[in-house]
Parts: sequence; structure tokens; C-alpha cells
Amino acid sequence: MQVEENIPLAPFTTLRIGGPARYLVRVQNESQLVEAVAFARGRGLPIFVLGGGSNLVVSDRGFDGVVLHMAIGSLTSVEYGADFGASVDQTVPAGMDWDAFVLAACRGGLSGVECLAGIPGLVGGTPVQNVGAYGQEVSETIVSVRVFDLERMQFVSLSRSECGFGYRRSIFNSTARGRYIVTAVTFHFEVGRAVELKYAELQRRFAQRHLAGERPSPLEVYEAVRTIRHGKGMLLVEGEPDCRSAGSFFKNPVVDDAVFAAILAALGLEARSVPHWPAGEGRVKLAAAWLLEEAGFHRTYAMGQAGISSRHTLALVNRGGATAAEILTLRDEIRRVVADRFGIELEQEPVMLGD
Repeated sequence: MQVEENIPLAPFTTLRIGGPARYLVRVQNESQLVEAVAFARGRGLPIFVLGGGSNLVVSDRGFDGVVLHMAIGSLTSVEYGADFGASVDQTVPAGMDWDAFVLAACRGGLSGVECLAGIPGLVGGTPVQNVGAYGQEVSETIVSVRVFDLERMQFVSLSRSECGFGYRRSIFNSTARGRYIVTAVTFHFEVGRAVELKYAELQRRFAQRHLAGERPSPLEVYEAVRTIRHGKGMLLVEGEPDCRSAGSFFKNPVVDDAVFAAILAALGLEARSVPHWPAGEGRVKLAAAWLLEEAGFHRTYAMGQAGISSRHTLALVNRGGATAAEILTLRDEIRRVVADRFGIELEQEPVMLGD
């Protein structure tokens, strides 16, 4: 195990913002993970698990603790074949690039994660916030999650039901936050399962195929999703002006029907003119991007070097040399105005690290 001191964290994040970690350990296997945890506890220091850094805002002062940079294992390909039988379970190490795994599954003809293409980060981070996009959630294909339990100091396997998945939620970021470190995820695929397109833009792209009685392959949907994400500035391409972001900065809020009705009445609008989706009995999910735009926060809006993406209202970006303080000042202003106008408290998606 190699321990580094005072390592800047900004290069490890997609926002390219943040001060140094007191210690950083690159964890390449489970034995090193146990050793790294013992190192931190022996010094009475807090631990933070760092994956791809795509859903993270690090404070300008950094983190006075031990950052575990997860680099456990790799998976280069998933090949479709008759030996798969009716289904296949695939265990993927936490350190594998998420999009690389999705591409491998799609090339293998396996459907279930194709709509999650282009999401930055590592496999180990996906169950934490139950990553979802374009009508799919990662929990739909997860069988179990292998974790290191920091309370019992042993490796255990948690079933899908034990993970407590919900909208952008799991026990890993709620009731058991800080207890478990993900080392691998097992996915289940039904071989030959037809692709399901729930997202309107994807349905339009493949409308002619649908009319002809044909369904797109997982790989075709994978490519289409990446194209859509790129057009919205949600595909992180180094060198592009909107690439320094943490993805969607705010969650789509879920509110009571009465709150939605009050918003419509206050604005003199009809329900069909406001983006929304059913979210269970008596609840509705609103589009956070629509709330921002109605509150006056449009694309390219800026406060100093922190701004809103030119392609997607929900992405806060580092326009060049921004500090964490600037990003959070913009965040707070957006939340204040939206709360004043709609009575809705926007919830932040990225994780905060440091003061």
C-alpha cells in the first residue's frame, strides 16, 4: 500500500475544483482496502472513498483525512454466446469505468443498462445514489453489492432489497451512510431481453423502427444515449467548455399534488405545460431544470467563474479557475430564488467533501 501526503484533489474530480487530501491511498485490491482502513483508524482520521470524482464537490481547504482512491480490478469485455443460457450474472469490480462496462454489456447484446451510457464515474459509485437516466435505474439490474462493513470490519454481500434503493437513494447515501465501502457489484441480465424505451426522445429517435416492428439493439441505444447526452453537455469530453461539471447539480423534486396545484395556480398554467411525472399516490416529480429556468437561471448564467452550462440548465460548471466557494455561492442563490418563487427546497446531487 502506497500512502501519499497533501495531494491536490481537484485533478481527481470532473469539476476540477478542491484543495488537498492529507493522505491519499490508491486501493487496488481488498487486502489493501483493509490495510488502508487500519491506517486511517490508527491515526484517528476520517475516511472518504473516491471513485471517478464525477459527483463530488471538494472544499477549497481540502480534506483533513484519508482519501481511498478506489482502483479495484477491471473488466475488459462481456461476450454474448450460447453458453450464457437464459440469463447471466456478471460481477464487476468497483474500480471499473462505468461507461466501459455499459459498452461491454451492450456489445454482448445484453439489455438493462444501455440507457445509462455516458454517465461518468466508476461501477462502485452507481449503487450509492442508484444512478438513473432516460427511464432506467441501475438498481433494476443489480443482484447484490459486495461491501466492506466498517462496523463489523468484514466483507459482506448485500442483496438488492437490503440496499434500500429509491429515487437517487440507497442505504449507502442515507441510513447507512459511511458504514460500507463498495468493492464489487453483481448484475443480472436476461439474455435476449428486448430493449424498452421509456424516454420520449429515445422513442422519437427509433420511431420508424418501431413502426416497422423492429427494436433497436442495446448497442444502438447506447450510441443514441451518448449522442443525446453530448448534445446536452452531459457527456464529459475533455476540452469542451462545459466539460468541467459534476453533472446534474440538483435532483428533480418530488412534491405533493397540492404543491403542484398551487404552483400551477400561482403561474396561471395548466398541468400539460409543465414537465412532470407521476411519483406514487398523491405525489408528482417536477423537472428541476424547468424550475431553474422559470426562476431566471438560464443557460450560460454566471457568477464569477462559476456558471450554468451552455447546454443544460442543471449542470453547474467551472468556467475556468472557479473555486468551490464560487460554485456553492451560485448553488445557494439558485436554491434561495427557487424556494422564494415556488416554495420548493432543491436538493443537491453531488457529495460535499471538506469544510
